[in-house]
Amino acid sequence: MAVVSPPPSRSIPLSRSASPATSSPCSPSISSSMVCSSKSRRGSRLRIVSGFGIKLRSSPDPEEGGNASLEYLSRGHVVGSVGEKEDERWIGGDGGRRMRRKRRVAVMCSAGLEGIGGRSRELAREEGFVIPERAKLVSLVAMAMCLCNADRVVMSVAIVPLASRYGWSSSVLGIVQSSFLWGYLVSSIVGGALADRYGGKRVLACGVALWSVATFLTPWAADHSTAMLLAVRALFGLAEGVAFPSMSTLLFRWFPGHERATAVAISMAGFHLGNVISFLVSPIILSRVGVNGSFAFFASLGFIWLSSWVFGITNDPRDSPRISQAELHLIRAGKTDSKMEACTLPSVRHLLSRTPSWAVMLANVANNWGYFVLLSWMPVYFKTVYNVNLKQAAWFSAVPWGVMALSGYIAGASSDFLIKSSCSVTQVRKLMQSIGFIGPGVSLLCLKYAQTPTAAAVLMTIALSLSSFSQAGYFLNIQDIAPKYAGFLHGITNSAGTLAAIISTIGTGYFVQWLGSFQAFLTLTAVVYFSTTVFYNLYATAEQVFF
Repeated sequence: MAVVSPPPSRSIPLSRSASPATSSPCSPSISSSMVCSSKSRRGSRLRIVSGFGIKLRSSPDPEEGGNASLEYLSRGHVVGSVGEKEDERWIGGDGGRRMRRKRRVAVMCSAGLEGIGGRSRELAREEGFVIPERAKLVSLVAMAMCLCNADRVVMSVAIVPLASRYGWSSSVLGIVQSSFLWGYLVSSIVGGALADRYGGKRVLACGVALWSVATFLTPWAADHSTAMLLAVRALFGLAEGVAFPSMSTLLFRWFPGHERATAVAISMAGFHLGNVISFLVSPIILSRVGVNGSFAFFASLGFIWLSSWVFGITNDPRDSPRISQAELHLIRAGKTDSKMEACTLPSVRHLLSRTPSWAVMLANVANNWGYFVLLSWMPVYFKTVYNVNLKQAAWFSAVPWGVMALSGYIAGASSDFLIKSSCSVTQVRKLMQSIGFIGPGVSLLCLKYAQTPTAAAVLMTIALSLSSFSQAGYFLNIQDIAPKYAGFLHGITNSAGTLAAIISTIGTGYFVQWLGSFQAFLTLTAVVYFSTTVFYNLYATAEQVFF
């Protein structure tokens, strides 16, 4: 508790502690105009200037050494007080007399406002509740991730009529599906480095603009030639490769540690909902407008998003003109990093010199291997194995991704709850990652026993919903071990995961063409999940490794 004595006047101010240089990062910001008091015969009169609660507390009998004080309340919790206190002392010997001295004191708690009444409720201002700036940011990030995945899935749906029109075999179809990963492989590392150096806002904005253009040009390229289509899809992947590193950098800067898993879960929920929206909307647009209409529709949404992003978001919360001091203190609590736009990036060799980096990299490889197999081949799987039409295949394909969005949020909220309950962060990361790999592996092995498309959809739903627990595992683990270089390290691990996705997407096509069955490759995918789980539990840590 820091005690300051205001000047003897009729106005008793509540103010910040001594100076910004010496104040705690979590100390509250209390305006000096909040409370005034004036003396009267019977005690203190209060004038409440702001909407915060004030309580007068006094002893029953001031003559017995009592004191009167004003307490600054937030949702019933005392965070500061101001009032009068009486000191008494004896002067002289046996015949001395007692003197009573009265002085005013202002007392402020150093704990700040962030833990009181929930993380967002303390952000109410004089005019009423105001949406926290970090909530606006994570909403726009979730929308960008939704568009990122929706634009991918348009091709997964449109490839069925395109393959019929151009006579593509299963192997050619796999190459077309994987072509966007070629550019994605390169830009993940570059995008991560740029996001760490210049901020995620600009990098993500450029990425959305470029991939929206590429989405619009996709049907034109297909009509021109297969080579042109592959080039445009590679450009599309080049632009999308910056999305995850930019998201990782922005969320690390805008959210405190105990909210970060939930923020990632919300952003990834948008990513998974992009699958649902595109799987359901694309067949409708295809049937009514044609292939060109579906690509043009989703490309236009990207430019609409840009208009809100460019003028509403900053790279760092300290640069935001609209953020409150209470929210800024909450975000900055426990962070000692300076602004990182000008940081010097370490070498790739240095980042890969520690086993925790390999743990998150191999986890990314296994996650992308399974994820892109299901993302790229699910409509074809239902059409080939169960002979359902395109609209039915879209429904069967969309439901698992919708459940995945919900389960991802549950995973993030559960992870934050366990960490706030004093569980080891390392053990929480390993638990979430184990669920995220063992669950999908078992579900894919059970697919060979599915006799109906409904049973297959249920098993795929279980596989994808449990795989979303990886978001609270290796995905956040990158920020744990390298907070200053989270974007760069994420780009490196994501490039390795992208290479695995290219192999698995093309490999599925060749396996189906050679063996006439999807199950062999799904079994291989389950083995990848299980082996990676063992490695991750042996070598992963949530301690900071790179400083």
